[in-house]
Amino acid sequence: MTFRFLVLGSLLAAVTLPAGAEVYRHVDKQGNVTFSDEPTEGAEAIQVKPVTTVTLPKLQDVSRPERRDQAPDGKVRYDQASFAAPQDGEAFHSGSGDIEFRVSSSPALGQGHKYEITLDGQPVAQSASGSLVVRNVYRGTHQAAVHVIDENGLRVFTGDSISFTVHRPSARN
Repeated sequence: MTFRFLVLGSLLAAVTLPAGAEVYRHVDKQGNVTFSDEPTEGAEAIQVKPVTTVTLPKLQDVSRPERRDQAPDGKVRYDQASFAAPQDGEAFHSGSGDIEFRVSSSPALGQGHKYEITLDGQPVAQSASGSLVVRNVYRGTHQAAVHVIDENGLRVFTGDSISFTVHRPSARN
């Protein structure tokens, strides 16, 4: 058992040596095999294949552009994504806090793409239709934005943002 660990350890050491280094294999009288970077009497030089390395591209070289109309991949290039409702600056009552967002894009959504609504910077709804309902929105003023996301969930276009105010009855009344 110890012999196997010695051989395995020696092989691992031989593989991790820098490329171009000489590696020597020696078998003693008891049959124990050792590897070393220093020559000893009776050792034979062996050729170690270089270790394959891969250099990964930098993140900025592989990240997708914010807008699809800047991508040279031939897919849908969006010119616009906007809200039909609610209107920018609108204030309205919603007893339950449910808000229906109606959005559209130009051109229409591509295959596998969806609209994503962010409310106060957080994603809250996704749909391939132009109607998205967000439930239980607290009273007060909120910022909403519409994005187009692709089949991988990546934002490929960021459209308009709006501000609106929700009035809700107090829980105490």
